[in-house]
Formats: sequence, C-alpha cells, structure tokens
Amino acid sequence: MLKHEELTFRIRAAATEVHRELGPGLLESTYEECLCFELSQCGLAFKRQVSLPVTYKNIQLDCGYRLDVVVQDKCVLELKAVDQMSNVFSAQLLTYMKLGHFPVGLLINFNVPLLKDGIKRFVL
Repeated sequence: MLKHEELTFRIRAAATEVHRELGPGLLESTYEECLCFELSQCGLAFKRQVSLPVTYKNIQLDCGYRLDVVVQDKCVLELKAVDQMSNVFSAQLLTYMKLGHFPVGLLINFNVPLLKDGIKRFVL
C-alpha cells in the first residue's frame, strides 16, 4: 500500500501528463477521462463517480453526491476546469473526505497555464 505522499505524487504526475497533452480550456469530463487513463497506465486502482451517501441521525441518505475519482480507496480527487477557484471547492472536498473517511484528497483545476498552480492537497 502506498503512503499518502507517494500516492499523491503519482496522481500529480498523471494529472501533469494530461495537462501537458491537452492544456487548459476543455471540459472537466474530458480531463477526468484522460486522467483515469493515465492512472490505469500507472497501475493505480481507481473508481469513478463514486456515490457518497450522507448519514443523518443514523439514517443513510442518498443525496446524490458523487466523488469524481477515488484512488486506491484512500485519495479523493475533485476535478475542476474553472477560471477561478472558490473556497467552496475546498470545503466540498474536505466534507467528502470526512463523510467518506478518506485520509487524503486533491483538488485539481485543469484550467490553469501551469498545473502546479491548480493543485491543492488536503490531509485529514
């Protein structure tokens, strides 16, 4: 099992490869598809569009939340292709991590000139 640092390093490398090939300006779904291809090429197990139920007063509710990508069952990827990042995106990822008990997450915005400026790492 990979440590958080090594896992996120490999995910960042895969995302950088996608950004190097495509650049900014495309739809989030395109980046997701290509990133998942790169993750598979790296031998990283992942799931796409993972349902995240919410437990409220011991009742599990399906509120329609979907995690973009979960890698190795421990890192949540929240993908964006936006002009401006919002604090809401960070809060959203942190909430997903808490609800799903994921120790690490990456917020990746592909709509930037340099991808290193579009990645934020979160650890619980």
